Amino acid sequence: VAFDQGEVSAGEFSEPLCEVELELKRGERQDLLTFAQQLVAQGGLRMGSLSKAARGYQLAQGNPPRLIKPFPLLKAGAKATVEQGMVAAMSAGLSHWQYHEEVWLRGNAAAQDAVREALDLLRQAFSLFGALVPRKASSALRQQLTTLEETLVNEEQAAAAFCLSSLSVETQLALTHWLAESQWRQWIDAKGETKLQGSFKRFSDIMLSRVNADLRETFSTVKQPNEYQDKATRLARQLLTVHLLAGSYAPETVASWLEPWQQLLSAIHEKQESGLAWLASQAMKQSPFWLTSGTGR
Repeated sequence: VAFDQGEVSAGEFSEPLCEVELELKRGERQDLLTFAQQLVAQGGLRMGSLSKAARGYQLAQGNPPRLIKPFPLLKAGAKATVEQGMVAAMSAGLSHWQYHEEVWLRGNAAAQDAVREALDLLRQAFSLFGALVPRKASSALRQQLTTLEETLVNEEQAAAAFCLSSLSVETQLALTHWLAESQWRQWIDAKGETKLQGSFKRFSDIMLSRVNADLRETFSTVKQPNEYQDKATRLARQLLTVHLLAGSYAPETVASWLEPWQQLLSAIHEKQESGLAWLASQAMKQSPFWLTSGTGR
C-alpha cells in the first residue's frame, strides 16, 4: 500500500497528485478487494484510471485538454469465447466511464453525457449476456447502474458530487470485483458453461441479427412523427449493442451500416418532424454486414 501526495511535473506544467495505490504481491486477490472496499467506505476516494506516467506524458505534450472519445467497436479477439467477450465488454464500459469521469472532473461539462453513455453501455451489456448469465448473478450491480443513470438523467450534477459519491465509487469497485473474481460462475450450470465457452463471433452474428430485427420491427410500425421520440432510447441502446458486437468486421463497413441509424437518432434528438420516416426507411433497407443474415428473433 502506497500513499503518494505531491505533484507531477513536466517542464512548465504540473498538477497535484494525491493517490492511494494498492498492489497485490502475494496472497489472495479477495483480500485486496476487501481492503479496497474498506478504504472506499471512508469517503473522499474514487477509482482513478490515469497512472503517474500517463499524467506526466500529458504534461510533457503541453497539457492539451483531454478529449471526449466515442465508444469504439469492441475488439475481443478472433477466437474469443462468449465469456471472454462479456468480460471485454464490461471492462471496456468501465474504462469508458473512468476516462470520461476524469475529463469531467477536469472541467469539461460535456463529459457528463459520456459518463451517462458508459452507464447505459454497461446496462446494455448485462442485458446482452442476460440469456447466458442468470439475472440473479448481477441484480445488485444492475440496480446500482440504473440508480446512477437516473441521477444523471434527472438533474445536472456537479462532477465531484457525482464522481466522489459513495454509490458511484462503490459501483465501480463492485464491477471490478465481479469481473476479477468471475462472480457469475457460481450461478452457471453445465449447460451454461457450454454456452459461455462457445464462439463470441458466432454469438455476435446471432445477436446482430436480433438487433437488426428489433430495429426493423420498432420503426416499421411508427405512424406519427411524435412516436419517434418514444423510440429514441431504444435506438440509442441498440446502437451501443452493435458497438459491443461488431468488432470482428471492417470498421468502415460497420460505420457505413451505423450511419443512417445515427442520422435518424440525431434527427429525433433535434426534434425534427419532417424526414424522419425517410431516414428510418433508408436505415431499414440496409443489408446485414455480418455473416448470419436474416431477421430471425
